[in-house]
Amino acid sequence: MKVRRANENITQAELAAGVGVSRQMINSIEIGKYVPSTLLALKIASVFGASLDDIFKLEESDWQ
Repeated sequence: MKVRRANENITQAELAAGVGVSRQMINSIEIGKYVPSTLLALKIASVFGASLDDIFKLEESDWQ
């Protein structure tokens, strides 16, 4: 998500405002401290005009 956000020149604050959360929440999601709810993940994907799979990818380490 961080790379996509940066590539589209969207700040954490702008993304946060667009989905109705704090900038700190976006930061926590990007660094892996917080897993967004399904609703929040859908809102984030919508901001980017993308699917959930395009924004949130499961890594092998997520299964352990």
